[in-house]
Amino acid sequence: MHSVGSPVPSNSRQVSPAILVLEDGRTFRGHAFGAIGETFGEAVFATAMSGYQETLTDPSYARQVVVATAPHIGNTGWNDEDDESGRIWVAGYVIRDAARIPSNWRSRRSLADELAAQGIVGMCDVDTRALTRHLRERGAMRVGVSSVETDPDALLARVLEQPPMLGAHLADEVTTVDPYVIEARGDKRLTVVAVDLGIKSMTPYRMAERGIETHVLPATATYDDIAARNPDGVFFSNGPGDPEAAHGPVEVLREVLANDLPYFGICFGNQLFGRALGFGTYKLTYGHRGINQPVMDLTTRRVEITAHNHGFAVDAPLGKPTDTPYGIATVSHVGLNDDVVEGLELREPDGRLKAFSVQYHPEAAAGPHDASYLFDRFVELMSQRTSHGEGGEA
Repeated sequence: MHSVGSPVPSNSRQVSPAILVLEDGRTFRGHAFGAIGETFGEAVFATAMSGYQETLTDPSYARQVVVATAPHIGNTGWNDEDDESGRIWVAGYVIRDAARIPSNWRSRRSLADELAAQGIVGMCDVDTRALTRHLRERGAMRVGVSSVETDPDALLARVLEQPPMLGAHLADEVTTVDPYVIEARGDKRLTVVAVDLGIKSMTPYRMAERGIETHVLPATATYDDIAARNPDGVFFSNGPGDPEAAHGPVEVLREVLANDLPYFGICFGNQLFGRALGFGTYKLTYGHRGINQPVMDLTTRRVEITAHNHGFAVDAPLGKPTDTPYGIATVSHVGLNDDVVEGLELREPDGRLKAFSVQYHPEAAAGPHDASYLFDRFVELMSQRTSHGEGGEA
């Protein structure tokens, strides 16, 4: 489902016609933006007005064609600092108005040039408002974008041959091949093992700011791999795909919980936490994607504006504790737009916190910093455990 495209000179990109065909046959026309070629994926829309560089390099967007709802994209260009991984992961990018001249002191090249250099097929001059409304009404669906095919029916036939996101196991496609370590900044206080299911680079950076040495392991890591690092806590990252297909990481997480290791999960890590606790997951109609999503922390009653990127959610009861083999689970955060579960907590019968997760992205790349306290909560959880002599080296 990744793009198959070739670079094209900047001055000819926007005059090359392109078509977008959804799996229900709805067709949109525009012009090529980025590489010339053809790509397939799941059509989703993102409501952020800024932060497109972080969005495009987020591994959670693997196999997805992202539609930007903000009408003007590319005006800050592309820099060499804000990537959240080593490459662009979106299968395609669809926008309305492309900035003609990027303007930012950190910009090194245009968005169009970077898309072309990485072979990412996109479109501009698209009625993204109409496209977004269609996806809101009909749901996220398979899509094809092409600047080499002019026949919508021919492109539709290829769209219908693509696998759906439901049932897709993608973590192994985006994870690191080899383990690596992000050192703590300043004095080392704690050690965390982070299982990379599609991790964003800002996440271990936020931990490093708090004196955490982070050992990043591949998605295929076993519990023995984790335990060998003698960690004070375990972290499961964000990532793409259907959580119901990620059987291996769920079993590893159950071993983590059974051994009473403090746990923190983000996004995909929240969904796998839900599965490990015995809850189901389901596919949302069109998902949550953007940096302007309101969420309530039910433990503090504080409302946070948060960064989201998920098409699946945990099916857990609101306002009702659930007994699990590892402790008592409750929903800790809820989305205020649609009451979707946005966080989980696991506690001992005496109320002691053992593990927690959120569905959104508190690392704030890109996005607001309302939820940065969650990293402090993780530090506190690990510190309390090590102070009682139960953890790894501090």
